[in-house]
Amino acid sequence: MGFEINGIDHIQITSPKGGEDRAREFYRDTLGMKEIPKPENLKGRGGCWFSCGHQEIHISIQEDHIPPKKAHPGLIVTNIEKLRERLISLKMEIKEEPPIEGRTRFFVNDPFGNRIEFLEYH
Repeated sequence: MGFEINGIDHIQITSPKGGEDRAREFYRDTLGMKEIPKPENLKGRGGCWFSCGHQEIHISIQEDHIPPKKAHPGLIVTNIEKLRERLISLKMEIKEEPPIEGRTRFFVNDPFGNRIEFLEYH
């Protein structure tokens, strides 16, 4: 083929207009991700970006935001049970799915209804 896909740079999920503060509360304050500056030429669009390991999560504004029912990012976690405890203490609903061999996983919804999967490999 002459080329190779080497990884994922970022994922993009959406929020309704004005969702930036709620995104920061969830992704930065609850999950501990670092907010990173958007490029100057994209700041006028709204939204916010966060680093997630060597990848990024881009929260973009979508006027007619409807969260997908099945599509979701899967985020690799160290000490997933500590994260589970934190989310439960914040009254977030943990959603279990059938287990996958070699990993522990669960799902939550972000403030905009986007489904987020957390996984820890063992």
